[in-house]
Amino acid sequence: MLNLNQPINANGTANEEVYKILIFDKFCQDILSPLIHVKDLRKHGVTLYFLIDKNRKPVADVPAVYFVKPTQHNIQRIISDASNSLYDYFHLNFSPSIPRPLLEDLASGTLNSESIDRISKVHDQYLEFVTLEDNLFSLADKSCYVQLNDPKATDREIEEIIEKLVSGLFCVLATLAVVPIIRCPRGGPAEMVASLLDQRLRDHLLVKNNLFSESGNFTSSFQRPVLCLFDRNLELSVAIQHDFRYRPLVHDVLGLRLNRLNVQGDKGGSKSYELDRADPFWVANGSLEFPEVAVEIETQLNKYKKDVDEVNRRTGGQDGAEFDGTDLIGNTKHLMNAVNSLPELTERKQVIDKHTNIATVLLGEIKERSLDSFAKKEYEMMVRGGIDRGELLAVLKGKGTKMDKLRFAIMFLISTEAIPQLEVEAVETALKEAEVDTSAFQYVKKIKSLNVSLASANSASRSNIVDWAEKLYGQSISAVTAGVKNLLSSDHQLAMARTVEALMEGKPNPEIESYLMFDPRAPKSNSGSTSGHMKGPFKEAIVFMIGGGNYVEYGSLQELAQRQQPTKHIIYGSTEILTGGEFVDQLTLLGQKMGLGGGTSAAPATAH
Repeated sequence: MLNLNQPINANGTANEEVYKILIFDKFCQDILSPLIHVKDLRKHGVTLYFLIDKNRKPVADVPAVYFVKPTQHNIQRIISDASNSLYDYFHLNFSPSIPRPLLEDLASGTLNSESIDRISKVHDQYLEFVTLEDNLFSLADKSCYVQLNDPKATDREIEEIIEKLVSGLFCVLATLAVVPIIRCPRGGPAEMVASLLDQRLRDHLLVKNNLFSESGNFTSSFQRPVLCLFDRNLELSVAIQHDFRYRPLVHDVLGLRLNRLNVQGDKGGSKSYELDRADPFWVANGSLEFPEVAVEIETQLNKYKKDVDEVNRRTGGQDGAEFDGTDLIGNTKHLMNAVNSLPELTERKQVIDKHTNIATVLLGEIKERSLDSFAKKEYEMMVRGGIDRGELLAVLKGKGTKMDKLRFAIMFLISTEAIPQLEVEAVETALKEAEVDTSAFQYVKKIKSLNVSLASANSASRSNIVDWAEKLYGQSISAVTAGVKNLLSSDHQLAMARTVEALMEGKPNPEIESYLMFDPRAPKSNSGSTSGHMKGPFKEAIVFMIGGGNYVEYGSLQELAQRQQPTKHIIYGSTEILTGGEFVDQLTLLGQKMGLGGGTSAAPATAH
């Protein structure tokens, strides 16, 4: 795209250097941000870049590359730019496919202003998603969980959300150039998305030169991947719990957004860091527990010092001297080696310093909020199916923010098989004393009590409860948990990872017996059935969580992929990547919409 949609050479740069200007909207800026840095833009000949809404001055004899969503507002802005001859010629790139009515508006608008000859090319890029890591993406679709579970949502509103999700997933599949086998649980948003995506892929495959006619580089064999769709209600606990591993902890506590975060520097002021695949320490240690990360930082620092001492020794410098390249004497060969190793050593030191700063700030937060205690006790609750009342109240009256305590209280509610009335009342009192808004707690309690009623009701009254609950609570009757068995198996693997493993193995398994299967390449009659020839085993999977994902699930799926023999490939995506606090904010909103809870508001989490 940055090379005016011409092929690029082996170095990843243009064959012919053309200076150009890049124009994007806010949504496409978020798509570009984790993928390309300013220095990379320079490498591709981009000299200036602007948001489309900014007032811009004309630049003569320079092409402009536009990367925007196809909206009425953006189309009008492009027509205005072209008619004012802001740039020499225009290469238009739309994130998803541009609808025909908007394309016609663009054509007639530029024709009327006699600027149509400035429009050089129009491309559909099918990039309506944010790639955070090689195996992690987000549709950046805000508050999807609230919208899908809102009791007041109309059928049309739900359909619009589902269409938006299908459009985003279609873009992901078009980019990977694969048509997967789709698996999902019955009912709820997952089945709605699966069914519509299946239809969209079928319609597209009827076109002669379709996006999937050339196989993509995702597949390591001729075998197709499996796309597993899940609804957040499969496992609420993972979205709420405190986790003590490095990647989830950095996201939850420091607010990692689009692979960037800001932390307080040691001399005041704020430092901005990027944490992505270019950072070897982040890639290697993201899934370790925090204490192990601290040890690893120290190990890396000692190794760095040893290498510096070795270079200094060979070049006649002082032992233990900081390696700055000034104290270099000795024979030429050693001198050359030292000079060559200087950039690598400097880079290593920068990475070590960065993670030392991040770990120091994290440690301060952990001590101040007792985050290690929250993580440990929540884990124990899930394993034991409850917690001693004294211990429970001690945590709620101890250290931690209002949001920490609210999350802990909801985790207690989810972990118990039944709803222990006395404990629940004690928790509500403790939360009110801490001035916490209990709407989210009341919402989960209500859904949980419905599930308990469902479990004990006979079939006739059960269907009445379901009808009544679905009218009252929107989609979320399939929610919260049937107790501990759904949350943790004997090896404490997440329910989602366990299900994905079963779907990839393709062996008979009671957990996935009822899962639907859609094959967009098969005759229509087989679609939506639970039987079929394409049941696996699969080497590759795309897992998508509707209603908000997190780094805990991403980490568990990557561990699952590495654990398999031979290693499998799993991509994880979700409607948005949420911290525990942000997800509880959505539960609070649902509780308020249903008139539950109240009290002083818990401090809302900032959006990431």
